[in-house]
Amino acid sequence: MTTLDHPARDGTDGPVRPPDRIPFPVVDEVARHCLQEEEPETVHIEVHLPGRLDPDRLRTAFTEALRRHPRILMREAAGPWYRRRYEWELTPDPDVEVVLFPPADREALKHARDRALRDCPPLSASPPIRLEVVLDPEADDTVLFVTINHTALDGPACLRVLATAAELYGGRDNSPAAPPTRTTAEAPRAVETPSGWAPPARVAHGSPEPSPGNGMLVTELSVPHRPKGSPYTVNDQLMVATALMISHWNREHGARPRPLRITMPVDDRPRGTDMPIGNGTRLVEVPFAPEELDASDMAGLLRRTADRTRALKAQPRPQLGHGASLLTAPVVPVAWRAALTRGLRRAAGPWTSTTLLSNIGRIPYPLDFGEEAGRAHAVWFSAPARMPRGLTVTTAATAGRLHLALRWSRTLLSHGDGAHLRDLFEHYLHATEHATESAP
Repeated sequence: MTTLDHPARDGTDGPVRPPDRIPFPVVDEVARHCLQEEEPETVHIEVHLPGRLDPDRLRTAFTEALRRHPRILMREAAGPWYRRRYEWELTPDPDVEVVLFPPADREALKHARDRALRDCPPLSASPPIRLEVVLDPEADDTVLFVTINHTALDGPACLRVLATAAELYGGRDNSPAAPPTRTTAEAPRAVETPSGWAPPARVAHGSPEPSPGNGMLVTELSVPHRPKGSPYTVNDQLMVATALMISHWNREHGARPRPLRITMPVDDRPRGTDMPIGNGTRLVEVPFAPEELDASDMAGLLRRTADRTRALKAQPRPQLGHGASLLTAPVVPVAWRAALTRGLRRAAGPWTSTTLLSNIGRIPYPLDFGEEAGRAHAVWFSAPARMPRGLTVTTAATAGRLHLALRWSRTLLSHGDGAHLRDLFEHYLHATEHATESAP
């Protein structure tokens, strides 16, 4: 469905027809099967603007942006237990008020972040997102908190809708910038990778908290330096920093060395107004053998990582692999498939990847809301961190700065543990810059 298609809103062009329905794609169905109240599957987006927004204008602009991307205006359709598919029901308008203005207080940002991790927009009401407008009492900024139900949508798709809202609100062009030019044009070649038969390492337990759910820490860093013509990308530097951070953490906590596998989303969608809305990334896993995670050979580790990520990105592959496509084939009632999927997920827990690194990259839109509100100077994302992974790393670059979010399961780590992991990540990311100076 393109941004021009939309279910009928009224009877002016003929009789009102029932809402259009779309079967759940594979990713949505698997996520729907595995929902847990203890650790909601939310995606959090946090956009910092230097000025103030008019509430009525913002509501009008965001509602119109939803209509221009109608695939986001959807709710889960009701159906009998024996149905063979879940279906999305497209709606002409939002069922609920999407744009909220919570009361200001001294800990407004903390409370908004807590809500983004704890309160998941329901699938039963269209659209399954929430936009909160919060005033930062320290910086006098306006902060937009977008919370997404990850069963329905991902962060890049919702960012596209937010860019449309910014253009409608401020009247300024928010077209996406051209993607960065790759400095290496060589075709991906077959590379040797560690065996995938052994269960990967888990993030070692730190100091778990008694309450369930997710915790999060956000910080701003410098974008790592990378000489022009380097055989690796900033994404590879982030991947290496993540692997070394976890390896170091596990050594400190007495965990036996085991291979690491880091899940990396790959997003090939266009960023214009025709961008498909929904869950559009495919997942690949980047492996590391224990003996490879040696910071003294940083240049070699970066080159091997670059070879692997380049080869994985070039391989055609379903979003969740071939097994998921078979698992969601509508040959039996969806309730039966749900029970099977949950059982297989528990059984496959030991083989789940160690962590997830989601690098959004440079934010492609200016997110310019006009003269009074201004242009975004910081954008954070965070991905769900449910066990058995229990830790996700999400990065994005805005205004020449790297915005890092660490998100963890409270049954695995505490806020103090998150702060230590952040320090380790910053240390090893800085170390990748020194490796580039002597890399051949």
